[in-house]
Amino acid sequence: MPHPEFAIAIMAAGKGTRLKSKRPKVLHEIGGRALLLHVIAAAKTIVPAENIYCIVGHEAEMVKSAVAHTGVAFVLQAEQRGTGHALQMLKADFELSGQTPPENLLVLSGDVPLIRPETIAAVRDAHLREQAAMTILTAVPDNPHGYGRILRVKEDAPEVLAIVEQKSLKPEQLGAREINSGIYCFNTRALFSKLDALTTNNAHGEFYLTDIAAMLVAEGKRVIAVKAESVNEVLGANTIAEMMHLDAAMRLQSAQRLMASGVTIFRPETCVIDAEVTVGPDTTIEPYVQLLGATQIGSNCRIRSYSVIQSSRVGDEVTIRNGSILDSATVADKAILGPYCHLRPESNIGEGAHVGNFVETKKVTIGKGSKANHLNYLGDAVIGAGVNVGAGAITCNYDGVNKHRTTIGDGAFIGSDSTLVAPVTIEDGAYIAAGSCITEDVPAGALALGRARQTTKPGWAKAKKEMREKAKASC
Repeated sequence: MPHPEFAIAIMAAGKGTRLKSKRPKVLHEIGGRALLLHVIAAAKTIVPAENIYCIVGHEAEMVKSAVAHTGVAFVLQAEQRGTGHALQMLKADFELSGQTPPENLLVLSGDVPLIRPETIAAVRDAHLREQAAMTILTAVPDNPHGYGRILRVKEDAPEVLAIVEQKSLKPEQLGAREINSGIYCFNTRALFSKLDALTTNNAHGEFYLTDIAAMLVAEGKRVIAVKAESVNEVLGANTIAEMMHLDAAMRLQSAQRLMASGVTIFRPETCVIDAEVTVGPDTTIEPYVQLLGATQIGSNCRIRSYSVIQSSRVGDEVTIRNGSILDSATVADKAILGPYCHLRPESNIGEGAHVGNFVETKKVTIGKGSKANHLNYLGDAVIGAGVNVGAGAITCNYDGVNKHRTTIGDGAFIGSDSTLVAPVTIEDGAYIAAGSCITEDVPAGALALGRARQTTKPGWAKAKKEMREKAKASC
């Protein structure tokens, strides 16, 4: 359960120079959303959004704009002078606003996106249980080189003696493998009492939050460590390559989560599945499928290879054949899509409807049981139930200035290669003859033909051939 005496600070002020990117580090994406949004989502499972303080600095307005919808508070670190300096800015913000600081403060890193809510809760609970002044989340990687090391009072004891940076390790300490994750929990009063004592007497000339541990130990205060279950969840990313390592780990987690809930995923290592995706049990996902954004897929579906589904809702028992693309579309139960169809935004496909080979839809509603199986463009249209749209038929929705709607009633039949010039209404049960160009409304039950009368010229082809042969012989 969340503890009301807790708040969470998220470090999100850094530039991320080694990324060689103009974007702030915390706005780079893995698993389909920004690093910082992953951390905020985990934090919000522990405390309400108003108790989360996002410390921003580099491109602060861009970062705030990207995550403002989460409801978190912001603290500005205009100069980035280290982790200790970031919390000095938070302390100053509390003093300036007159707010009472929380009893305890959890500190997360905005570039550590795999941190699990369960791990944050474990740090919080250990901190309270042990009545610690400072609790450090640690991990034991295969290669700890480059990380600050945790030195415990005794091997199995929770108490920490010190955090020692790689360059400062003594020869007898080089074998220490437990690393500092940069995630902490503090008794706020103990923390704030030490922040002004931090110095920049180090290689980078910054205020280091890690120095607080030594200060508290020197005063006889309890500093303890809690190990994370997986080293991946405490890893940050300083390069694009490292970020892609985290992306792969997160997407594998997403696939494993879905498979644990009854989803069959063939070759999950080939699939791209974003963190927010949900899929119902007994759905099968074939290799090389991409499920992106906040996509929701129901039960008993089949998603065939090379399909890309972005921020769409798919009902139960839907078949999506190879190479289909869905973008912000809604698909009802038992529909059949593809292969190679393209559902653009605001496409609403009805129950049992068929949208087939090389059919493109945009801002269209297709009713129950209707079919458009071959080579169609259907845009800005409302199509009723039981409609058959023949191969090559299209709606002409744009007049060069404005978009217009086509309405097709229940049970209508649209012949192959027809052109419906909007605005136009085809009423219930009407028939449109193949090859027609329809510019006027068609009443219910009527047959509309909009094409020139056929002319047949007997012998024309034979005569044309003979003329070509004579011309060739005379050359």
